[in-house]
Amino acid sequence: MSHDLSRLFRPKSIALFGGGWVTNVVAQLLKSGYRGQIWPVNPKRPDILGVPCFKTIAELPGAPDAAFVGVNREATIDVIAALSAMGAGGATCFASGFAESEAEGTGGADLQARLVAAAGDMPIVGPNCYGFLNYLDTVTFWPDQHGGVPVASGVAIVGQSSNMAINMTMQRRGLPIAYVLTAGNQAQTSLSDLGMMALADDRVTALGLHIEGFGDIRAFEALAADARARGKSVVVLKSGHSEAAQAATMTHTASLAGGAAASTALIERLGMIEVRSLATFLETLKLLHSGGPLRDAGIGSVSCSGGEASLMADSALGLSIEWPAFTPEGKARLNAILGPIVTVANPLDYHTFIWGDIERMTDCFAAVLQEDRALTAFVLDVPRADRCDPSGYRYAVDAIIGAARRTGKRTAVLVSLPENMTEELAAEFAAAGVVTLFGLDEGLAAIDAAIRAGRLAQRPAPAPVLLRPEPKGDETLSEAEAKAALAAHGLDVPQAVTAASPEALAGAVAGLRLPLAVKGLGIAHKTEAGAVRLNIRTPAEAADAARAMSAATGFLAEEMVTGAVAELLVGVTRDPTGLMMLTLGSGGVMTELLADTASILLPATDADIGAALDRLKVAKLIAGWRGARAADRQAVIRAVQAVAAYAAAEPGLQELDVNPLIATPERAVAVDALIRKGRS
Repeated sequence: MSHDLSRLFRPKSIALFGGGWVTNVVAQLLKSGYRGQIWPVNPKRPDILGVPCFKTIAELPGAPDAAFVGVNREATIDVIAALSAMGAGGATCFASGFAESEAEGTGGADLQARLVAAAGDMPIVGPNCYGFLNYLDTVTFWPDQHGGVPVASGVAIVGQSSNMAINMTMQRRGLPIAYVLTAGNQAQTSLSDLGMMALADDRVTALGLHIEGFGDIRAFEALAADARARGKSVVVLKSGHSEAAQAATMTHTASLAGGAAASTALIERLGMIEVRSLATFLETLKLLHSGGPLRDAGIGSVSCSGGEASLMADSALGLSIEWPAFTPEGKARLNAILGPIVTVANPLDYHTFIWGDIERMTDCFAAVLQEDRALTAFVLDVPRADRCDPSGYRYAVDAIIGAARRTGKRTAVLVSLPENMTEELAAEFAAAGVVTLFGLDEGLAAIDAAIRAGRLAQRPAPAPVLLRPEPKGDETLSEAEAKAALAAHGLDVPQAVTAASPEALAGAVAGLRLPLAVKGLGIAHKTEAGAVRLNIRTPAEAADAARAMSAATGFLAEEMVTGAVAELLVGVTRDPTGLMMLTLGSGGVMTELLADTASILLPATDADIGAALDRLKVAKLIAGWRGARAADRQAVIRAVQAVAAYAAAEPGLQELDVNPLIATPERAVAVDALIRKGRS
């Protein structure tokens, strides 16, 4: 059930319950100039920082729009029940000791259930939640210091960690922050609910999420759909990329695909932009605030140093950034301004011949901006004012601002070292429509993220992801059973026979086309266990090969596939969140060694599968490497879709591994398969 959060986050009246922490909230409200009414409720104090107290909740002059509940966990439930009964707009619950402490046997889960029941239809945030900061309306509902200031528009940041939220408000990067919202335990109101509340505010330009865990994935899908409909980008900083892969693995797929891969695949599926550092998170939000996603990957770079120009190009390796060459017209304009000594190239080193000539510098910068690029970045580090005189750098500042205003093109200043720019100068650039990016690596990563945001915005809305509950029991199919199950969904498998003994196997292979592969059944990783013999050419050889596989519970002989172009891995694993993740990669005996994989979520379109294949190193073999014949790409995609069809039809699936899928110029054949699922 969704709740109307507007009164809670844009209140005209605030009630506060508690002692020391409430004093801090009152202090922050007074400091920020909150214009509404403040009603502390405390039976032991006449006032808090000069604001008169009410002895009981019954004495309040009306139902508050928002309440900060800073009492102990048992008392919190009583206060929430009373607020709900009187029609309050909502509350944040500061106390801990609820569901987050259940592992210590505190009864916290039961208390959390009672808290939600007490709230009824009234929205609550938390428990174990600091509160929120609304810098648009100067509602600093926060029991600690913070570094934000009032803004007319800006980005919203939503997360679970209050301490990280505090740190982000202390940034000196010129990022306008509209909201900082912390979710706590999400007993009733989720991260997604908070995100959608922020997105609905027309003054919010982009949304940043710091995610520790996804929780309700359907709610995140709703958030993504809302952001898409509003044309606002969502940037995600996800914790947990260092977690170990899933422990109970039998398949090669599961050994390569852990929860971090699933979360990354989900974030991309939802059209959100994932970044890997806090600094990049802030810089990306700033760039998106200043003009939204980038329309394409064409970027311009301008500096007065060849070293800076080279560093820009080198630091962008591996990113989406492209450096388009100057047009003949643009090159001629710059040659006329800079003279014959300067080589006109992108990234551009304009040298220092024109430094101090504000007119020529502005003309030069305007000529660069007139090129048709998604963004042009001017590399500029300003000397420190305590030891140097930065006034000489006004030439560059004024020329950049003048050129940006003259052309109206999207412009950035990129500071190679974050400490070499002041917050005041960044604000001056921002007032002129020029965004300042702090840090070479962080700035380029933010540009890369904004390029990805533009590409994601062009994709059609995705289908809902396939979710499966945790299956009961554990059953591993034999290779023959697994292949039969997959073949029923259209997967191409070799002709084969099975037998319980070597002697029976010798009699069963007569109808198969030679040469054969003989495998021992009941063994997960057959190659490592010596349970695979190839190029068997007689029934007697088949029997001898089987006798050598002492650990096998049965035997399989199948026709060998010839003409291989590439060996692939195709697997599906169930993530603990219930997501079904499809992993493609280099297959065969080199699977773990190469770790050449790409993961997407099910269901997947042919285009999704094709894009994942293109991310693999083995894609070059599939396309025909050094004059060799290419594999049948469509046959590979059909094989992957057959695996996906089985996964969609089998609700108990835990792990599925086809390795290798042999791609030939005519077909794609699964020569080994393993399936682990819950018992029916």
